[in-house]
Amino acid sequence: MADTSSYHLAAQHLLVPGHGVAGIPHLDAFLPEVPQIERRRWPSANTDAVAGWGHKPTARRARAIAARKGLPYIALEDGFLRSIGLGEAGVPPLSMVVDDIGIYYDARSPSRIETLLEDGRWKTPELLARAEKAMQNIAEYGLSKTNAAPRLDHHALQAAKKRRVLVVDQTHGDESITGGLADTERFAKMLEVARRDEPDAEIIVRRHPAVAAGLKKGCIPEEALSGVTLLDSEARATDILAQVDAVYCVTSLMGFEALMLGKPVRCFGMPFYAGWGATRDEVRCKRRTAKRSIQEIFAAAYILYSRYVDPISGAPTTLEATIERLHDWRRVADSNTGHFAAIGFTPWKRAAVRNMLAGPRSSVRFHRSVRSAEKDARACDMGKILIWSGKEDAEKRAQLGRSSVPVWRMEDGFLRSRGLGSDFHLPASVVIDDRGMYFDRHSSSRLEMILESLSIPPELTERAARLRAELVAAGVSKYNVGGAANIDAPDGKRVIVVVGQVEDDRSIERGTADINTNLGLLKAVRADYPDAHIVYKPHPDVETGNRAGKIPVAECSAIADKIVDGANIDACIAACDSLATMTSLAGFEALMRGKTVLTYGGPFYAGWGLTEDRLTFDRRSRKLTLDALVAGTLIVYPRYIHPPTRLPCTPEEIAAWLSVDAPAPGHKRLRWLRALWASISGARPVRY
Repeated sequence: MADTSSYHLAAQHLLVPGHGVAGIPHLDAFLPEVPQIERRRWPSANTDAVAGWGHKPTARRARAIAARKGLPYIALEDGFLRSIGLGEAGVPPLSMVVDDIGIYYDARSPSRIETLLEDGRWKTPELLARAEKAMQNIAEYGLSKTNAAPRLDHHALQAAKKRRVLVVDQTHGDESITGGLADTERFAKMLEVARRDEPDAEIIVRRHPAVAAGLKKGCIPEEALSGVTLLDSEARATDILAQVDAVYCVTSLMGFEALMLGKPVRCFGMPFYAGWGATRDEVRCKRRTAKRSIQEIFAAAYILYSRYVDPISGAPTTLEATIERLHDWRRVADSNTGHFAAIGFTPWKRAAVRNMLAGPRSSVRFHRSVRSAEKDARACDMGKILIWSGKEDAEKRAQLGRSSVPVWRMEDGFLRSRGLGSDFHLPASVVIDDRGMYFDRHSSSRLEMILESLSIPPELTERAARLRAELVAAGVSKYNVGGAANIDAPDGKRVIVVVGQVEDDRSIERGTADINTNLGLLKAVRADYPDAHIVYKPHPDVETGNRAGKIPVAECSAIADKIVDGANIDACIAACDSLATMTSLAGFEALMRGKTVLTYGGPFYAGWGLTEDRLTFDRRSRKLTLDALVAGTLIVYPRYIHPPTRLPCTPEEIAAWLSVDAPAPGHKRLRWLRALWASISGARPVRY
């Protein structure tokens, strides 16, 4: 479902002459009603409209072509919920406004949003209720146009002792200032009025961080700033607004964000939200005669005027979906904040690691030794060591244990790829753990903490149930390789699938006790269930010869009733009554499919009352439902990257991607070509 704009362009052949605008990802989805977008320098014989970037200087050529040819000019601009990072950094927009009359920040002439607000016939109770809910979510999530800024440092402002008034400065040359019927001098006047009308208040001047750094010039003169509290650091607008009682602005979007939080706003210019009775205005616009509520202004601006595109599917989407996307993305960006000194990552994995850790305030540097990584982490703000858990041998573990630098560990996630890691298929998900690692039964992990203590609301449990149903219906597993399983079970016999593993894997080293080999597991299951029909399923990495753990056929056949080579694990689970494992993820996949799971080691899903366990788990005292386990394991704990776009995404989107186009078995030469390509491509992390 996508939002339907209150207006449609009549253009059939829209010329977009600027390289920057023409190169915006998913431009066609932002303009679905236009059959032909002409990405060229000059109009064709069929061109019937011209588009450019708002009323900015970069649009002069597009506007000149439109004027010379007598064609309509269509102004495109970033929407009010744009992205995490900045457009100046090359981050593509999730929202856009399309204006066939003017542009929202230029009150010198009418615009489509002004026409909408003046008319008002679009109002319905349902639309306004939708606007109110969206405003609540934006406020709760602390979202803005861009969302790279950190939380407000508690040292930035002292505890309030009296009324606080925020005065919002803007950067010199901001097009919205002149477009908003103001000028640079208006800012000094605004500060003067704030001092005069609020003599007992603390006046806080919010300057753009680039102004404080000397990279840009502000509009409030330096000599006018004596006696005020300067707030120059990067911080979320909602955090700043929560600390003040009133807001003075010229045309900044922060004024409307203040209105959404219930703050009184005094405008010294004419932004799109002024002139409708929701603000106290020092400037008048005779065209604006209607009285509009904040909900009505929001509905017009964010729902009817703005358009949204889903960055994963590339299709038009809704305001609500964009709000949730930005909320999810900022959680990822926040968790990625800081510098990562990474060790244990082979060259072919590094591009994927950069994307998993991408963010506007993150950086990654790869090292060969703990000593080098520790030195790097100490030298950087919020530095930490990140190690690929499979490379953490006893020596490295001892070195890391002696370090005072925070240590995080990374490992493949549970919905990994369309092929084996040992065949150099990059992961679509990873887990990053700042406490331990989920497969290490000897110490606590972030996943164990989530499952033991997280309050899981009903909506998250319901989401987990839907995700589980999708995964089971699509037959999705960790690697998604293999074919049908021929079990050949006699009637009436209990069928137990015994899942083999890579024997030198870290999950075997850290997650098992007395039974720690595939042969040992097979013998233990036969001893415990002498009358069962036992089917042995080797690990696909072992089958291909890439990893250790092969049982000689004669030994295996003497214990197991059947060996299934090349079978898909989902097919094996479907054909069995029970699944036996040391620590394999297949046990979790079997639980999701309603099978009995017998654990002979300490996997993350054991000890919660859902499995039959040989070992005991003293730290795991909670009894979980299956969907609570799924919620913590597949939704809360991992991180996901959509391989085609390299963007952060949801487990549902990865499930959809994994459910189609599984790769055919590749030649060994293709395997190494895949590794080479992964090593040399994607050096720059994705920007969002």
